[in-house]
Amino acid sequence: MDMKGPPSAPPSKKADARTLVAHVLAAAAAALVLLWCVHFRGGLAFRSTADKQLIFNVHPVLMLLGPIVLGGEAILCYRSLPLARDARKKAHLALHAAGLAAGALGVYAVFKFHAESGIPNLYSLHSWVGIATISLYAIQWAVGFLAFFFPGASPATRRTALPWHAVAGLLVFVLAVGTAQLGFLEKLTFLQGPPLRLPKYGAEAMLVNFTALVVLLLGVAVVLATVTIDGTRSNTIM
Repeated sequence: MDMKGPPSAPPSKKADARTLVAHVLAAAAAALVLLWCVHFRGGLAFRSTADKQLIFNVHPVLMLLGPIVLGGEAILCYRSLPLARDARKKAHLALHAAGLAAGALGVYAVFKFHAESGIPNLYSLHSWVGIATISLYAIQWAVGFLAFFFPGASPATRRTALPWHAVAGLLVFVLAVGTAQLGFLEKLTFLQGPPLRLPKYGAEAMLVNFTALVVLLLGVAVVLATVTIDGTRSNTIM
């Protein structure tokens, strides 16, 4: 169901360097959030009677690994995977599906934590933007699946929709990165208040801030790797 037309230009060396930086930052972000939630926060669990925070810990891990890490890799796969275009298209679809599934589980985890801890839902800017982002992510994936994979729109419609699909996908990714920044800030603010009163310059606080910074740099790297700034035809369009 691919559109007919000239093949995409091969990635330039600059594009390869930009995608490599994004891959490294993605791996670093994943490692850091796991270090925080497992080492400093005690681990991960969908069920826990002794410590409900273990349920919450699933939320930042899955929200970062899903819409941001897997979502970023899905955006980059047209540049980074040395495969035929149809194979890259399927990888793009599958990575976004996995990212969406992880994000949905992450949202479920935080709602479960709130329900079992007696905490109200959707009271913060982070939660509002987060729900909007995961909803837009789901809509974006569904529209892309129907238009470009199955049953597939007409070639003319796909050609028209392609740039808009790419821009919308990148905007959703940027929203996910921004939502993560709000989430790190909100959680660290809670941890530094009573009753825990986490030291403002302690190891955990520095780790959370550094993780947020790496996620922000990852967002910048994905955007720079995706946007065609060398004058060639973009081959990262979803």
